[in-house]
Amino acid sequence: MSQDRHPSGAPWRNFYGRFKGKTIRASQKDYLENDLDDLSPGPIGWDVNPDRTPLDPQAIFDGKPLWLEIGFGGGEHLIGMAQANPQIGIIGCEPFINGVAMLLGKVRQADVDNLAVHPGDVRDLFDVLPDACVSKAFLNYPDPWPKARHHRRRFVTPEHLLPLARVMKPGAEFRVATDIESYVRQTLEEVPKAGFTWTAERPADWQQPWDDWISTRYEQKAIREDRTPHYLTFLRDGDAAPAG
Repeated sequence: MSQDRHPSGAPWRNFYGRFKGKTIRASQKDYLENDLDDLSPGPIGWDVNPDRTPLDPQAIFDGKPLWLEIGFGGGEHLIGMAQANPQIGIIGCEPFINGVAMLLGKVRQADVDNLAVHPGDVRDLFDVLPDACVSKAFLNYPDPWPKARHHRRRFVTPEHLLPLARVMKPGAEFRVATDIESYVRQTLEEVPKAGFTWTAERPADWQQPWDDWISTRYEQKAIREDRTPHYLTFLRDGDAAPAG
């Protein structure tokens, strides 16, 4: 076995962040044990899909356009988008199991059927999504990694952006919301390199939220602490994703 691979066959990928936080309540354990498997978009992990067989996006949501939320936190935005857009299907990726448990509780209350959940690293999902299958993607208040030496851990690096570009359709929209100015700068520098165009034409285009924006607990915390939200919109370029 190559030293750059896990015994399962998976590539060694550094993951920075938490998989689990405070104790999960009994009700949340119930959600995880009884609801999570039914919301799977298909075999994603290396343990269940060692051959990396691609998923069939048309089969996940009966042919509906596919959206993706990367790191859904407590699930407020993910649930809201699923409710407001029954004509699409949306996959949410979140490795933090406490956030997954919170989302599952909201799913029970909302009774939505156009939502799927991958409780893990979005890079594993990228592995098994075919080219140009995602119509819209969201990155809302990602982990800021504020120290300069940790900026390489952010999502807006080639390791994440190039696979994202590959799975997005030409012209597909990629939204990034953050209150961290250095994250904004890094996003504006790195995302276009991966094959996207920033659509802003005037300050209001990044100072004002999208018309269908659903605020999250992270945004409300940022506002309480006098940090300014930024709303960045990119479109996937029409050519092939850059090699890398």
